Amino acid sequence: MQKNGIGKSHAKIILMGEHSVVYGQPAIAMPLPSVTTTVRMTEHQEQVKLIESRYFSGDFAKIPASMAGIKKLVNQLISHFGGENDHWTMTINSDIPAERGMGSSAACAVAIIRAFFDYYQAPLDRPTLLQWADIEEQVTHRSPSGLDAATVSSPDPVWFHKGEKGTPINLNLEATMVIADTGIKGATREAIATVKDELHTNHDVAQALINDLGDLALASKGAIINNQADRLGQKMTAAHWDLDKLGVSDPQLNQLVTIALENGALGAKLTGGGRGGCMFAITQSAMGARKISGILKDHGATATWIQPFNKGESL
Repeated sequence: MQKNGIGKSHAKIILMGEHSVVYGQPAIAMPLPSVTTTVRMTEHQEQVKLIESRYFSGDFAKIPASMAGIKKLVNQLISHFGGENDHWTMTINSDIPAERGMGSSAACAVAIIRAFFDYYQAPLDRPTLLQWADIEEQVTHRSPSGLDAATVSSPDPVWFHKGEKGTPINLNLEATMVIADTGIKGATREAIATVKDELHTNHDVAQALINDLGDLALASKGAIINNQADRLGQKMTAAHWDLDKLGVSDPQLNQLVTIALENGALGAKLTGGGRGGCMFAITQSAMGARKISGILKDHGATATWIQPFNKGESL
C-alpha cells in the first residue's frame, strides 16, 4: 500500500503592535485560516526524493540556497524518522505570498512537519511542532520570535510580548477582515532602521508614538474579547497613523487605508514591516468586505483575501 502524508497550515497577519513590539510593547497576531499552505508526501519507487513547489521542482538534493531553511528542516526530519532510504514526492501548494508579512516561511515549515509526522504515522503535540518549526525559522529569520509559527499553526489570535511565550486570545468578534496586497515587497529592514533613527534623533516624540501603539494593542485585545468591532476599528486606524508618523508606511499603503475608510470600513491599517506589503480593513459584514475588496483592487491592490473573525477549526 502506497504511503501518503498531508500537512496543512495558514497565513497570519499582525493585527496590532508591529515595530512597537521590538521596544517592549505588546502585539496581536491574527491567523488567516482561509489563506492556506498544504504539503503532500507520496511514496514512489524512483530512487530519489522529489520536491514540487512554486520556487523549485526537482531532486531534493539540488534544492537551491534560497530554500536553505526548508532544506535543513527536511534533512533533520529525514534523520529523525530514519528515512534516508525512503523515496517520495513532496508537493507544496501555498496561497500565501512571500515577503508580505503573512508568515509564508513559517506556514511552509509547519505544513512540512505535519506532513512528515502524518507520513510516518507518528503523534505530534504542539510544543514539538513549534520546536521543529524553529529549525527552519532560525535559518530564514535568524532570531525569530516564534510568533509566526505559533500563529500559522493556531486557530486563535496570539497575544505576544518580546521574550515571552505567546498566549491565545479568546476570539469573540462579529466582523470580517479584508487584506490587500500592495504588490510591493515589504522593506522591513529599512522600516526598522527608520524607527531606530527616529528614536535617536526625535526621541520624545517617537517614544510617545511607541507607547501609544502599546496602549492601542491593549485596547484592541479588549475589543476582540468583548465583540467591539467599532472600537477595534478606531484603534486600528489610530495605530496606522502612528506608524506613518514613525516613517514605516508609504503612499500606496496610505492610499489603500484611506480608500477603505472612505468606503465604509470600521478601521484600516498597514500590517507587518511596512514600506510595501499588505494592509487590512475590517467591516461589520462579509458583504461590506467584498465591496471594499473590489474597490481596493480598482485602486491598485494586486490581490485581496477575505477572512471572518469567527474561529475556524485548527488545521
